[in-house]
Amino acid sequence: MDGETINRVGVVGAGTMGSGIAQVAATHGYDVVMRDIEQEYVETGFESIDDSLGRLVSNETLSEDDAEQIRERISGTTDLDDLANCDVIVEAALENLEVKRDIFEDLDDIADDDAVLATNTSTLSITSIASATERPGSVVGLHFMNPVPVMKGVEVVVGENTDPNVVDLAHEFAEDLEKTTWESDDKPGFVTNRILMPWINEGIRAFDEGVATKEDIDAGMELGTNVPMGPLTLADHIGLDICLHASETLHEELGDRYKPAYLLKRKVEAGNLGKKTGSGFYEYD
Repeated sequence: MDGETINRVGVVGAGTMGSGIAQVAATHGYDVVMRDIEQEYVETGFESIDDSLGRLVSNETLSEDDAEQIRERISGTTDLDDLANCDVIVEAALENLEVKRDIFEDLDDIADDDAVLATNTSTLSITSIASATERPGSVVGLHFMNPVPVMKGVEVVVGENTDPNVVDLAHEFAEDLEKTTWESDDKPGFVTNRILMPWINEGIRAFDEGVATKEDIDAGMELGTNVPMGPLTLADHIGLDICLHASETLHEELGDRYKPAYLLKRKVEAGNLGKKTGSGFYEYD
C-alpha cells in the first residue's frame, strides 16, 4: 500500500483525540468511520466536530459548504466490524495498555491484511500493543498532538517489529494531513512526553513550593523560553488526569526523576482536571 491507495480511515474512539483525528482526516478528503463503544459517545464526538467546524466557519477559515462536506465524510458506529475495509485505522481509546491490546486483538481479526494499524498512545509501548496481533509489522505509533485540528505535529513511533514500509506510510499519511512529523523509537514517553512531563511537574512543584505565583511561572516560561504557554496552563489544557497518568507510567519505567508532583495528584483526586472540568490550576467558563 502507498499513500495514494489510502481512501478510508477508521478511528477507534470518539473522544477529544479521536474526534479531532476524524475531523482532520475528513478535511483532507478521506472517508472516515469513527467508532466508540456507546452511541452517546459517538454523538458527543460529532458534537465536538460540529463545534470545531462551526468555529472555523465563524472565523472565515472554512466555508459552510466545505464544513458540510467534511461532516458528510464522517460516519459513526458502535460496531468495530464497520472498520473492516479501512486502509488505515487509528486507535485513540483510553490510555490503558490492556484496553488497547484488546482493541488491537479484535482489529487483527477484522482489518484487511494490508491495513495499517496505528495507535495514538502518548506513553505506552507500541511493541506491547502490537504483540496482541498476528501482524506486529503493521502496527505503528501515530501520536497526534492535542487539539488535533490546531496542532501541526505528529510523532511517529516505531515498534520493535514495525515494518519500515509501514513507518514510511505513517509519515506520508500524517504529512498528507498537513502535519509535520518526527520519529521516535519505542522508548517510554517517546520524545514528546519524556521531555514534557518533567517540565510540567517541575512547574507544578515550583508553584507548590512558593517559588512564584502560577501566573509568574507561566509568564516566565512563555517570555523566557518562547513557548506558547507555560507548564501550568498547558497541564490544564492537556488534562491533569492525563498528565498524572503519563507521569506515573514514566515513573514506573524510568524511576524517580519522573515522580509526579504531589499537587498534581491532589488536584486529580479532587476532580479538578483542568479546562475540561472548569477548574485546575486556573478557573474556566
